[in-house]
Amino acid sequence: MTEKALRLGTRRSKLAMAQSGQVAEAVRQVTGRPVELVEITTYGDVSREALAQIGGTGVFVTALRDALLRGEVDFAVHSLKDLPTTQPEELVLAAVPVREDPRDVVVARDALKFADLPRGARIGTGSPRRMAQLNAYARTHGLDIETVPIRGNVDTRIGYVRDGELDAVVLAAAGLNRIGRIDEVTDFLSVDTVLPAPGQGALAIECAAGNADLVAALGELDDPFTRAAVTAERSLLAALEAGCSAPVGALADLLADGQIVKEMRLRGVVGTTDGTRMVQLSTTGPVPQTHDRATALGRELATEMLAQGAAGLMGERAH
Repeated sequence: MTEKALRLGTRRSKLAMAQSGQVAEAVRQVTGRPVELVEITTYGDVSREALAQIGGTGVFVTALRDALLRGEVDFAVHSLKDLPTTQPEELVLAAVPVREDPRDVVVARDALKFADLPRGARIGTGSPRRMAQLNAYARTHGLDIETVPIRGNVDTRIGYVRDGELDAVVLAAAGLNRIGRIDEVTDFLSVDTVLPAPGQGALAIECAAGNADLVAALGELDDPFTRAAVTAERSLLAALEAGCSAPVGALADLLADGQIVKEMRLRGVVGTTDGTRMVQLSTTGPVPQTHDRATALGRELATEMLAQGAAGLMGERAH
């Protein structure tokens, strides 16, 4: 007798279906059970309003979590950067698999690099975080750019460049990798230029906390280094009391001496979207062996950033 299929809740977008399909295959391998994708439409998928106006990227998560709580699906896959920092008690983050490339990338006309864009270049992004850092970099390096708020899926966004409406768009490398379109990238932005969103490039696999067998099975896909890094990044975001759509960038990476990993470095940035004011700091500590230690690293950096005025920058927009 064939075991009952596990139901995986996913958004309907091309990217969500691609990454959920990859997780489904991994779950089949560790459980030996068939996995079926259950497509769920979220408010964030149907609304054309700016994300900041409808509650940030968390709007992509609510419908999936509701389906989990109602027992309509057994587990769900989220882009970790969309996940609110508050975890419902009834649900558990069962696995954070190995992270994809966390960098942001540019898709520009005429295969241009970011630094080679012409004066007055219009660059599309739906992210206040990207706007803040791109504008700050442009000010520092004498570039003349205009950041333009956009919404839509990858096809829509790259379409603005193909149609000549925009000179470039900024997207996440991980998403383009997962849908097999990384060859359209014209420039990879160094994390020294633009820090990614907390959790960018990582996936979150969530299920009911009470389903111990499934929690254990999904836990086989967990990568402890990725989980420690994103825990520190999300702890910083939470301690800043900033939502998923706030102009906050964060990245935790491991510092190695040869083959031996010695420390974790956490970098954070907050800025006004026009790039005129930024608070950017970093801290290092021992590689966190526990969730609490990773959380503490994020809180420590947030405290330093708040002391330098970070709170006053998060609600501001360009004038």
